[in-house]
Amino acid sequence: MKTTFLLPLFTGLLAAAAPVSLAAQNQDLPDQASDILAEGGVVEDVAIEGEAFDEDGPLRGTVTDESDWQDLGVAIPAFATDRDAPTPANADGTRALGLEIARVITANLRNNGLFKPTGPDRLPAPQFAQITDPAWGSWSGRGAEMLVHGYVRARGDGRLVVGCYLYDVALQDELVREGWVVRPADWRRAAHKCSDIVYARLTGEDPFFDSRIAYIAETGPKDNRVKRLAVMDSDGANHRFLTLGSATALTPRYSPDYSKILYLSYVDGNPRIYVYDIGSGQQTLVTENRNPTLAPRWSPDGRHILYSMAVAGNTDIYRVPVSGGASERLTNTPGIDIGGSYSPDGSRIVFESDRSGAQQCYIMNADGSNQRRITFFGGRCATPEWSPRGDQIAFTRIAGDFNVAVMTPGGRNMRVLTRGWQDEAPTWAPNGRIIQFFRTARNSGRSSLWQVDLTGRNERKLPTPVDASDPAWGPIRP
Repeated sequence: MKTTFLLPLFTGLLAAAAPVSLAAQNQDLPDQASDILAEGGVVEDVAIEGEAFDEDGPLRGTVTDESDWQDLGVAIPAFATDRDAPTPANADGTRALGLEIARVITANLRNNGLFKPTGPDRLPAPQFAQITDPAWGSWSGRGAEMLVHGYVRARGDGRLVVGCYLYDVALQDELVREGWVVRPADWRRAAHKCSDIVYARLTGEDPFFDSRIAYIAETGPKDNRVKRLAVMDSDGANHRFLTLGSATALTPRYSPDYSKILYLSYVDGNPRIYVYDIGSGQQTLVTENRNPTLAPRWSPDGRHILYSMAVAGNTDIYRVPVSGGASERLTNTPGIDIGGSYSPDGSRIVFESDRSGAQQCYIMNADGSNQRRITFFGGRCATPEWSPRGDQIAFTRIAGDFNVAVMTPGGRNMRVLTRGWQDEAPTWAPNGRIIQFFRTARNSGRSSLWQVDLTGRNERKLPTPVDASDPAWGPIRP
């Protein structure tokens, strides 16, 4: 039997939190420099070879229907290299690495659902000189409308230069090119950045591939789950656990500048809100109390944190400075108010409440004023999350099953995007076009991460080493 997101979660959190000392909370972080460095270094832009070209912006404007794009043929052969040099990024050298980069780009564009890419395993590998001077006839003969070329070059300092080019085959014209200098460990970031410029140039949409996802990794029996904070790339690669599991971690969220992760931790049966610094691997306590606490969320300027806390049988939404200090209560009505999510401009907050007698979604001003219900359709509304674009709100619709749905900030034009048995906790991609959520399987209780686009027709499951819940999609990486 399924339960709603609100009251049963309080008791579940307290039961799941193993009693450990506050000192053990910091011991829950891995003490390994390699774990911190694995997060990735700086990716530098670099000028790359090619003729001057005019940047005319997106080719066809904003994507509104995948049918406009799903048959666009994009050829992505292996990235070439000026010489096959050894690199820590691939035991077989830069030539083999060029093949892997093209495979990642192909998977990104295919999994997005908008294009029809052909990858390097089905295409001839170009010579290095052809990267800036394509053999047009061979590509048009293969039915390719767009061509992605690139190269990998090893530098003397051990880093790699990766160049990426997008060509219109029919026009025999270069559309865009970019290059990056990366550490060998960050070669996948170059592949994601190349995917981003191709996607952005062809669709007019903002990029999202070079981003990361935080989530809660779950192991153990149902009545004694171990819940750890984990992160991975947007495609599920480069997975890493950030906590060891001695304390229960819940509901992570990336800061607006990507530098930190906010999460809830239960220690000694008491909730504490921490901010984990991605660069240093250290964390800072924001607030702690003995009352059930839920759903910490960043403000868009990164200066405040929203959270919900139950006091004397009433649950309200509070705001606290990220540096800590006194909390300010924003709601004060009988019932349970949970799950605040700011609008992108920081002026409003969407949240869920049962003050009307059933779980519904409400909006209020950032200072707590002008609270008003926005959902009046059948079923209940939970875990609302404002789109980065500001034009839609994703939420969990509960009408028998749990499904991910979207609506306008006024509560209109509701569309159900998923049809699973228990799909919940939506989180937006940085460009506001893809939604991630977690799905619980019927009977087994196993949970996993999924993505769906705004058409509702393109779903995909993300690979994780263990069960997964509470995803949080971070911003584009700096």
